[in-house]
Amino acid sequence: MATYMMFGKYSLDAVKAISARRTEQSMALFKKYGAELKSGYALLGDVDLVLVVDLPDTQHAMQLSAALAKLLGVSFKTAPAVTVEEFDKLMG
Repeated sequence: MATYMMFGKYSLDAVKAISARRTEQSMALFKKYGAELKSGYALLGDVDLVLVVDLPDTQHAMQLSAALAKLLGVSFKTAPAVTVEEFDKLMG
């Protein structure tokens, strides 16, 4: 599994439709694409959501990102992430 950071921005329509039900539907998509949501945060500012997600590979990350955008009306910027320790090994 690889870790990805997903940065989400709500559309105006998406904000109007926020609900616990949509969160449950989102969790079903995580399961469908083999993802594990490690943590998620709602933010103030340019980014509305940040999710830390473990996924099997980039293909699954792209599929999940697109599926969540369709369901929620949230556009995501998704990036692979490594721990600082892993980064040091890669650069060492």
